[in-house]
Amino acid sequence: MTVKRMDNVGIVVENLDAAIEFFIELGLELQGRAPIEGEWAGRVTGLADQRVEIAMMATPDGHSRLELSRFLAPAVVADHRNAPVNALGYLRVMFAVEDIDDTLARLRARGAELVGEVVRYKDVYRLCYIRGPEGILIGLAQELGQA
Repeated sequence: MTVKRMDNVGIVVENLDAAIEFFIELGLELQGRAPIEGEWAGRVTGLADQRVEIAMMATPDGHSRLELSRFLAPAVVADHRNAPVNALGYLRVMFAVEDIDDTLARLRARGAELVGEVVRYKDVYRLCYIRGPEGILIGLAQELGQA
């Protein structure tokens, strides 16, 4: 076996505080927040003289993490936040939720917008995509038969 587990998914944001608040509202827990800089960091990413502030968010089950990053240097060079669902590259992060309607209501209060509509997939899931902070594409899935 090569892969032990997936450690995290990384998302670059402009407003780290707003992104943290949004994902806390979704149900993730802030594990920590720290600056990342120095020669070693540039060797990992290929970005010399990088300065980044990160926040590590964990799902309630403890199995998945989301790393939110705000680049202070070098400047951000591309913006994919408003790319459509069929764009190449990063598509979305999907979260299983207990109650999709309640989750949508809480996240809409924090600026989330429904991309299409909430749909039912057979008798298994209710699903939707939303645009979260800064246009980040997020999927929500509620297993049917689950309270």
